[in-house]
Amino acid sequence: MKRTISINPTKPQYITVTNLSYAQIDYWFGHARMDLKLDIIFPEEHTEKKYPCIVWICGGGWLSMDKSVHMAYLSKLALEGFVVASVQYRTSNEASYPSQIQDVKAGIRYLKAHSERYHIDIERIGIMGDSAGGYLTAMAAFDNDKSLDVGAYLDCSSEVKAACMWYPPTNLAKFMNANPVSAEKLMLGAELSNKKSALESSPVNFVRENLPASLIIHGTNDNTVPFSQGEELYEKLNSFGNDVELIAIDGADHADEHFFQDEIWSEILSFFKKKL
Repeated sequence: MKRTISINPTKPQYITVTNLSYAQIDYWFGHARMDLKLDIIFPEEHTEKKYPCIVWICGGGWLSMDKSVHMAYLSKLALEGFVVASVQYRTSNEASYPSQIQDVKAGIRYLKAHSERYHIDIERIGIMGDSAGGYLTAMAAFDNDKSLDVGAYLDCSSEVKAACMWYPPTNLAKFMNANPVSAEKLMLGAELSNKKSALESSPVNFVRENLPASLIIHGTNDNTVPFSQGEELYEKLNSFGNDVELIAIDGADHADEHFFQDEIWSEILSFFKKKL
């Protein structure tokens, strides 16, 4: 059977580029250089239309991360009209705080600097991450200290308009214990591995008025990052009059299958469509 059909294209073609180098940093005790990379899904079309962008930050206890592991889910956001980029950052065996935040901010600046190429509306940048990535999401969104912007494209701002944090560590002082090799202490480094410095390096310490719109998603049965961590950040953001919502997933543990159901991705999509 032969058929001829007519198509009226209403959507662009989406392209995925992996392992795109966005920055180069000192590595191996300063003797070598290391490329930091990102994956990006963007619309390839011959118009000047710009799209909001969501930057994803993978978790892994700051000990390991894989920027590509959730691209199947992130592609759902892209197909709904977003540019989506997943950014690599240095883990705690490669560098200590605040290098991870510097890397995330460098990724945001790169995307803004190349906004024409990837059809990004630089006024509509959001950020999202899980666990350690949720921590980095909050820190990148709330801490606008200019000293964190290092490297290239410094004429571009690393500020974002909206942030979605999954089960984020928000007050690191409450994780400080006798374990000398806890994930938090390894990330902060020896000089910051005390309760005072840990609090000063926590998202709750940077809460003030007029912060980006925030969505916190946390399981009530989280045995890795207690639900109280998400609640604490929510309550403090709310006390300063910020635009914030906390979605508590009844019975969900840390990073379990609850977070990958359609209901949650619909909530995320709705949040970014409203706030970006």
